[in-house]
Amino acid sequence: MGKLFSLIVLLALGYAGLYFYYGVAVEQEVQQQLDDRGLTSVSVDNVEYGLLAPLNTSANISATVSYRGSQAALNLTVQGHPLFFDEISVELDGLQALRLGIGFGQ
Repeated sequence: MGKLFSLIVLLALGYAGLYFYYGVAVEQEVQQQLDDRGLTSVSVDNVEYGLLAPLNTSANISATVSYRGSQAALNLTVQGHPLFFDEISVELDGLQALRLGIGFGQ
């Protein structure tokens, strides 16, 4: 029973590492796609994806991007996998939310 528990813990740790790596790689790819299109001032704040996204070669994700005082939540589709493929593509599915910040400076 102890070996089974150890195997489950080892698999859980391996999957946690894969899940973390997937998030970092997708965030970098989204930022690279924005930079390639001349949107270097737009920064990626957060990337959200499902629990099983790192196991598939196609996943729907949500990314929050910001530019100065504005934020936008984007629905994206990721084709490919950063661990198994040299190239992954990110396609815009739609705009989920747009928040504009208006500040009055002195």
